[in-house]
Amino acid sequence: MEIDLPGRFRADAYKGDYRMALYEHTVMTRQDISAQQAEALNDTIKDLIVQGGGSVAKIEYWGLRNLTYRVKKNRKAHYSLLAVDAPPAAMAEVERQLSINEDVLRWLTVRVEELDLELSPLLARRERERERERERTPRDDADAADAE
Repeated sequence: MEIDLPGRFRADAYKGDYRMALYEHTVMTRQDISAQQAEALNDTIKDLIVQGGGSVAKIEYWGLRNLTYRVKKNRKAHYSLLAVDAPPAAMAEVERQLSINEDVLRWLTVRVEELDLELSPLLARRERERERERERTPRDDADAADAE
């Protein structure tokens, strides 16, 4: 599938040294789809970007999270974050496809100066908590039970 958009979005409309833009793209999907379906949507987004001449540096699936307020009658949503290096035409096509998809509640694309390839603070905190649980020994659990 080749992306053909109006001149201001096409990469060949830019003369001289054309650089692809860097984006952080966040997607919220409905709570009643599975985690596998949410990750399949991430793969679809990645395919669209690659077909448009870009690349995806990082995909983070944040899981099912509570919403502060209802969005399209949903109290929870699956969140995903993508770090993208792509021409504007590819991102326009991704946003067009997301607007058609009924499973997508909202999305946000932000142009950034530099891609942050480290774990997001949310996932970093989860990883630290997992490490603490692994470091805990059965003896620590027994000592805690004796103290009570």
